[in-house]
Amino acid sequence: MDGAMETLAKLAPTITMLAVFALVFGGIRLVRAGDDSRTKGVLMLVCAAVLVGNVLIWTL
Repeated sequence: MDGAMETLAKLAPTITMLAVFALVFGGIRLVRAGDDSRTKGVLMLVCAAVLVGNVLIWTL
């Protein structure tokens, strides 16, 4: 069981960074689209920044 948890612990930052790239891409698209979706885009960018901070904490 420890092997599976260790593998997941190694994969977590990688999976999180993939999510960050998706959030940044989607957030920028929504911000550029304007209208009511601008707020959602900004929130996606903030979420991406928080996830990057978490990955930095995990890896230090």
